[in-house]
Amino acid sequence: MAATRVLLVDDHELFREGAMRLLDAEPDLEIAGSCASVDEALAFLRSTSVDLVLLDLDLGKERAFEFFDPAREIGFEGRVLVVAGMVGVFEARRLLNCGAAGIFLKQNSSHVLIEAIRAVIGGTTYIGPTLRHHMDSDPSPSIDELTAREQAVWNGVVEGLTNKEIARRVHISEALVKVTLQHLFDKHGVRTRSQLVRIALEQSRPES
Repeated sequence: MAATRVLLVDDHELFREGAMRLLDAEPDLEIAGSCASVDEALAFLRSTSVDLVLLDLDLGKERAFEFFDPAREIGFEGRVLVVAGMVGVFEARRLLNCGAAGIFLKQNSSHVLIEAIRAVIGGTTYIGPTLRHHMDSDPSPSIDELTAREQAVWNGVVEGLTNKEIARRVHISEALVKVTLQHLFDKHGVRTRSQLVRIALEQSRPES
């Protein structure tokens, strides 16, 4: 049987190099290419046949969500395994809705990555046991399902307001703004305000 052709898409060169060495050691896997951005990956896919894209969730200024629609538009019909250092329940479900065939967490071992790749190539949707447990036990919060305070604080973040300005608008203390922000970070598996803004923009886009 022909080897599965894999395209690596990650903005960290060290991860790409490590993944290439790992996959090269597997007789049923072949590295088709390596890219650092969505644009590079799309350009590569226009001219090269690929069975699987190993796609980093956070690509610096880009996120994995930006890959799916353009990839379909250029005719890519392969599978996509998203690789993430950290991902929340909402983001995980949205990735699957966008077309991801699986989500692999980077804290897992290399042999688990190989298992995930083979599962996805075999037609299975791969979600690690820890993430699956969270998805099964914790309903994903949409913007509409957040508490009123969380919604108000998130709106302020999206508008670019400071904590002090948000506190004044919502009539709460700056300390409570910080606590609410941390709750939002924890719910969505992010670490920064800019990532919250990205999620808000991604959720507001109509599904294709």
